[in-house]
Amino acid sequence: MLDLALDAALSGLEAVVEDPLPDADSAPGTDAVMRLEHVLRGAVHVLVDQLPAVTLLLRVRGNTDVERRALTRRRAFDRRITALVTEAQAEGSLRADIDASVVARLSFGMINSIVEWYRPGGREGADRLADDVVAIALDGLRRREDASTD
Repeated sequence: MLDLALDAALSGLEAVVEDPLPDADSAPGTDAVMRLEHVLRGAVHVLVDQLPAVTLLLRVRGNTDVERRALTRRRAFDRRITALVTEAQAEGSLRADIDASVVARLSFGMINSIVEWYRPGGREGADRLADDVVAIALDGLRRREDASTD
């Protein structure tokens, strides 16, 4: 049963990375950051849709063969995200002064933390959570001088 749950969580995340962008006509030089945004949004949806399975995935430590296989897949997923961040940095869409692996880890640390407090049927659904994650991960929290006041 653990193997099935971990496979469901990992297959969902892997599918998000492999899924083409809905609008393939992106502006030149923004392809990687648009794919990263797509992956961040998709990962939030996988987490919400597969909450128990993702929670299990985040708890495995490699104590059994099933857990070790899951961790191997998770590390491969992490490398793909880091590569995507590196690509976005190289195209000039993301700041390059932060190590790509740190960006990937912190971004997914934020997403993964949702399992600790999210409750289905609560105030925010998956779409709103995805919007919030993307805003914080890609736009940051610092108020911009050109932003209008509310």
